[in-house]
This record gives sequence, C-alpha cells and structure tokens, in this order.
Amino acid sequence: MISRQSKIIVLGWALVILSTTGTDAQNQKGWRGPTRDGIYQETGLLKTWTADGPELLWAVDDAGKGYSSPVISGGKVFVTGMDEEEKNEIITAYTFDGKKIYQVKYGPAWSKSYPDTRTTPTVDGDNIFVISGTGQIVCLNASDGKIKWSVNGEKQFGVKTNVWGVSESPLVFDNKVIFTPGGEQTTMVALDAQTGKTIWTTRSLNDPCSHVSPLLINHKGIKQIIGFTEAYLYGVHPETGEIAWTFKDWDFIPKRGMDGICINTPLYHNGKLFVSNAYEMRSHMLELNEKATGVTLLWRNDDMSVHTGGMVLVNGIIYGSNWHNNNNGDWVALDWETGKTRYKSAWQGHSKGSVIAADNKVFCYEERRGIVAMLAPNPDKFEIISQFRVNKGDGPHWSHPAIADGILYIRHGNAMMAYKIK
Repeated sequence: MISRQSKIIVLGWALVILSTTGTDAQNQKGWRGPTRDGIYQETGLLKTWTADGPELLWAVDDAGKGYSSPVISGGKVFVTGMDEEEKNEIITAYTFDGKKIYQVKYGPAWSKSYPDTRTTPTVDGDNIFVISGTGQIVCLNASDGKIKWSVNGEKQFGVKTNVWGVSESPLVFDNKVIFTPGGEQTTMVALDAQTGKTIWTTRSLNDPCSHVSPLLINHKGIKQIIGFTEAYLYGVHPETGEIAWTFKDWDFIPKRGMDGICINTPLYHNGKLFVSNAYEMRSHMLELNEKATGVTLLWRNDDMSVHTGGMVLVNGIIYGSNWHNNNNGDWVALDWETGKTRYKSAWQGHSKGSVIAADNKVFCYEERRGIVAMLAPNPDKFEIISQFRVNKGDGPHWSHPAIADGILYIRHGNAMMAYKIK
C-alpha cells in the first residue's frame, strides 16, 4: 500500500508537471469563451432587465475600429482595433472601471475590404496572442503590452487568403500557438508559445484559409484540432501536425460562387461536429468515427445558415440566425440529434446577429440596429424576455458579446461598453 507521505509526494510532482507542461485550451481566455462555443459559465444573472436595459457601468470610445470581442483576464479587459491612421492594429488594456492601462501597435492592418480588426486576443497566463489581418502572429506581455515575439506568417508560411484577409483568433494550448495560413506550403502550423519558433507544419491542402478560428476537441480520449479552409473541414493531430481526415462534400445550394466563405467555429458535442455557414453551405452535422480518422454526414438543415454570429448549444437545441442577404436574416432553433427545425422566426424590424449563452439564457446581439436581447431558451419559440439598444459606436454590430463576473461586454466599432447583468 502507498503511504500517506508517498501520496503527498506523488501529488506534489503531479502539480509540478501540470504547471510546467502548459495549459489546456479550456483554461485560455479568448474567442467566444473558454471552450470557443459561446457558453459562459456564469450563474445568478438578472432574470429581467429594465426598459432601458441593464446598468451601464462604463463606456470608452478609443478602442480603435474592430469587429473583435473583448477578453477579460487577470484584472484587465483587452480588446484589439486599428490605430487612428487605420494602418496598424492595436491592442488596448483597460481596468475594470474603463481606465486605459496601455495601447500597443502589434502589426499592419488589413488594407482591402472590411479592414477593421477581427482577431480576438487569446490570453494564456501572462501572455497575449493575436493574429493581424495580414497574418502577423504576435505574443505580448499582458502586464505591460511589450511584444515578446512576432512572426510574419505571410513571409514564413505563404498565407493565402481572399479579399477579407486573415480573421483568426489564435488557439493556444500545451505551449503551442495554432495558426492556419492555408496556401501551397502548408495548411496549419504550430508555433512555440514562448519563442514563436515553428514546432510543426501540416501538409498543404492547396486551398486558401477561411475565416474560422480553430477548435481543440477531446474525442474519446483523442485530442484533435478542428480547422477549416475555404473548401475543407479537417482534423489535425496536435502533437505531430498530421492531418487525420478531411471533409468537403457540402452539397452547396444554390451554387453562386460563394461557397468558400466560412466564418463560424464548429460546435463539438458527444462525438459530433455541427457546422453552419452562410451563402451556399447552410448547416451540416458530422459524426467522428471511433479513432477520429474520418467523419460521416448525419444530417443537413437548410433553415440555419449562420453568417458571422456563431451558434450555441443549450439543452440539446442549437440557437443561431440565418442569412437571407447581408442585411437580413431570421433566428433559428434546431434539434441537435435530428436536425429538425424547431423554429424559424423573424425578429420584427431587426436582422440576424451574434449569439452567446450563460446561466440557461440565450443572448442575441442584432447586427443592424444593435439591439441586445435576452431569450428564454424555449426550443419552440423565439421568446424575448428583455432587450435594449446599444447607442454608442458606429458600423455594423458584428462583434460577439462576452460575459465575465456578471458583466456583459459589448464592442461596437471604436466603442466598448460594460453592463451589469448580475
């Protein structure tokens, strides 16, 4: 039998090993919450809001133009944007009462269509990771904003993108930073989180990168990175960079030449991957085989075609919006197991948008007028409990909201706001 002292020694060594082998992706703070699925682990949130909405704690208007989301970590709020000349991307750190701590340039901004910054920072310990619209991968010190290392992804990996540039939020785990340049040289790469040196590169799928931020999953004990190019969904071994499987049989309808505009990070649950994008892709449910070496199409749904707003899974129901055109869309609920449409509802006078969830509530942020609504997670009805309008900032309301410690953070163009919802 193992003595009590031996158990303590073993536990101590286990803690040392855990502290030196890098964190899991679940511990990072970044794109759409800790698990990249739009779910925030909050409790005790307000059940209703007043007619004017929840209390506005503070607001700023100097974050720089961007579509990225704020990230809350280590007593700071981080957000990326563009500088006043709109030539460089910047990251700004604020205190919890909205006071600016620092603002740092980290790379050239995208100069073509929709240049506003898209990368949501990934914070892992005292490191911040961002990827510029031109493919600059950067690590900064969270305390003071000083750049630790920077890698030019275009020069080093031959980034191949379309007219909207790189729109990726970096995935960080096990001392690796994941970036998906696409193109002829490689598809996905892993960089050392401490130095920026290349750990591995995948083979090339000879396809441009999409706008999807990758996802780390654990399928029956097998870790795998899920990535997207314009045509392919694929799985990558996180230790070696080997591409385990690819899928591209989307059966687009109708074919209009826009079938490669993929934006949304897939959802993973119980061995299945849910994929939804606008234009010709619509929604597909895929099932991984036992060893995660291939996928099978289970069902397809044409009612949900998520444009830029993501989707959430709550109590077996997928919530999101669909695309009629770039200005309009309905709100949709699907059954995870069957793909059956539970509702498809117009939000009267409003459009499609982004969606997150917390405390058994669904939060929708409409992109045209900036209405934020709290829904009851009713699988059969688009049921609004409370709503209010964001009246600061300009441009489309494409930034996904974030929640931390009972505060709802909304970013709109140069502006960022903090609302008390607990």
